[in-house]
Amino acid sequence: MPSVLTRYRIMSFAAGIMSLLLWFVELPVKYLLNMPSIEEKVLWIPIVHGYVYALYVLATVNLAVRARWQIKRIILFALAGTLPIASFITERKARKLAQKL
Repeated sequence: MPSVLTRYRIMSFAAGIMSLLLWFVELPVKYLLNMPSIEEKVLWIPIVHGYVYALYVLATVNLAVRARWQIKRIILFALAGTLPIASFITERKARKLAQKL
């Protein structure tokens, strides 16, 4: 169980950081600044975020199966990777839940 939790925690932090970059760097550059020269330099952010989010969901499902979570919790934790700070909050919650096992 510790390795599953560690994998989830790493992916949670990675998803959170990528989500912050997406929401507060890539999207403002793309839709507010309208500067093609800068926009080309941040094009990698949504691509990397997509891959990291997919791995985050897999890590969440893996942890959820091992910890025998309910479907509602699995869905909420998986969706947390889409909001900038939510994955950091769910990581802390998952650590507390894992300590109870």
